[in-house]
Amino acid sequence: MIALTSLQGDIKTILEQARGKARSAVNAAMVEAYWLIGQRIVAEEQQGQHTAPYGKRLIEDLSTALTIDFGKGFSYANLYNCRQFHLKFPEQAILYTLCRELSWSQLRLIMRVDSSQAIDYYCREAREQNWTVRQLERNIKTHSFQRLLATQASQTKTPGTSAHLEFIKDPYVLEFLQLPEAGQLKENKLEQAIIDELQKFLLEMGKGFSFVARQMRISTETSHFYLDLVFYNYLLKCFVIIDLKTGKLSHQDIGQMDMYVRMFDDLKRGEDDNPTIGIILCDSKDETIVKYSVIKENPQLFASKYQRILPTADELIAEIEREKRLIEGLA
Repeated sequence: MIALTSLQGDIKTILEQARGKARSAVNAAMVEAYWLIGQRIVAEEQQGQHTAPYGKRLIEDLSTALTIDFGKGFSYANLYNCRQFHLKFPEQAILYTLCRELSWSQLRLIMRVDSSQAIDYYCREAREQNWTVRQLERNIKTHSFQRLLATQASQTKTPGTSAHLEFIKDPYVLEFLQLPEAGQLKENKLEQAIIDELQKFLLEMGKGFSFVARQMRISTETSHFYLDLVFYNYLLKCFVIIDLKTGKLSHQDIGQMDMYVRMFDDLKRGEDDNPTIGIILCDSKDETIVKYSVIKENPQLFASKYQRILPTADELIAEIEREKRLIEGLA
């Protein structure tokens, strides 16, 4: 019976691997076909001198004809997506990478992004982090790339800190915690909500983060201190301390985090670890306090806001742009 169970398990693994390879092969073939269809549509449109009415009528007529030949799957919207796919990724060399590693559902989401830098970012992160379609959709919807850029714009750091800025967002969107939209929130309630939805919080944090501890105690000869949340980033090779603040950021909060980071480096950091990063996650912040505090000069300290609900795309972009303008004005 044991031998049969082992045999059954081995055969199940073989079949699952074969089915996975088959799905990947079918996906690659279809993605390539959609790109070639888009290429052919664009070439035909160019003969019509790029006029919008000609292009729209062309796709509509083509949809009708292909539906007669092949049935469902060739609606105007689908053919338009093929056209956009070729326009967004005109280089055939790029196509083969996309075919191997991204699904058509993922590519349709990425095609809606306007910036070429953002497209590169979402393609790379979706491949490297193995994002599902739902995870990719949320990252695009919450403008993950723009929030990383906002952090880079808002932090005036010493040279050599750009690697950190690729991992820290501002603001963080925590709608999955199901927090009340308004009103004073206790820090222990926020901490417990994060622990309850730790997997989703790690996805929002970004790549390379793993959870270490909550309320970690660090002690000196005379005092004990408790760190709200401690993570480790295996890409940065350093610990990341998060201090939760449900009110407005104060200079006392910044001084406390500065002390925590220094103590952690002295008492907990290993010989092979890079210097510890401290992130104050707050409900709101005054950039004047940030500018004239130790955060401005300390490459290991960051202050980021969190949002309790999922804002609209316009609201989130407006918030990011507001932060940028505020920083430029203070500078």
